[in-house]
Amino acid sequence: MADPALRQALKDGSFISAPGVYDLISALIADRMGFKALYVTGYGTVASSLGLPDAGLASYTEMIEVIGRIVERTKTPVIADADTGYGGLLNVRHTVRGYEKAGVTAIQLEDQEFPKKCGHTLNRRVVPIGDMVRKIQVASDSRSSADFLIIARTDARTGLGLEEAIQRGIAYAKAGADIVFVESPETEAEMAEIGRRIDKPLLANIVNSGRTPMLTNDQLKKLGFSIAIYPAVGFLAAGHALQSAYADLQKNGTSTAAVPMADFSEFNKLMGFEDVWEFERRYKESN
Repeated sequence: MADPALRQALKDGSFISAPGVYDLISALIADRMGFKALYVTGYGTVASSLGLPDAGLASYTEMIEVIGRIVERTKTPVIADADTGYGGLLNVRHTVRGYEKAGVTAIQLEDQEFPKKCGHTLNRRVVPIGDMVRKIQVASDSRSSADFLIIARTDARTGLGLEEAIQRGIAYAKAGADIVFVESPETEAEMAEIGRRIDKPLLANIVNSGRTPMLTNDQLKKLGFSIAIYPAVGFLAAGHALQSAYADLQKNGTSTAAVPMADFSEFNKLMGFEDVWEFERRYKESN
């Protein structure tokens, strides 16, 4: 069931900062941090579970399996990437119902042609605006609760320009989207223009080394944005840490103090071993 806290936060004018999570370790860590939402990144999930690029290669079944487990093990409202809805209008209905049933709070749908590509890469193409409007209408009609939010993303900025992206955002808002996501604006001035002209809660995608300026939450709020997702911060940090740890092991023949690591006993707690140990104490078999 969708968590009403996210809709209420938007209504109250609270700014929502959502770190990207992509597996159960990243989700469990982020879940303890006090964020108002977690963002299940398509890029990170596909990379982590399949070792493939975010280029439309993951199926609905592969994504919902990971997303469902993340929702089950966390308490924070989850925003989840659903690419283009994994097909036509009937697929969009199936995807919306599946994500909502899994406990997702907000679903992100985009207007790219299939197969889609990561939003901060080149050569993205978008479908006709009418096709995406119908997808948003189907998505809105297919949910069972108004607390399950529809995020409409347009990738038109990079290939067709800012004006086209804004017009699409306005159309998607009218079609029933609760949140509008104009992907990869390239300057603060562009972001301000989006904030002035689209009368819906707006989402900013802040990607480390990406196409959009790395602004603070306060700066984004002043520009008219309500949500910022940070999809890459987790897997880029983890990738760097793994490279350092494995290189240290390869160089020294053992793991040294040169590479900072989480405490093993604390990590056991994160994974839930305390519950296992308590269960074993309670139900200890007598010999």
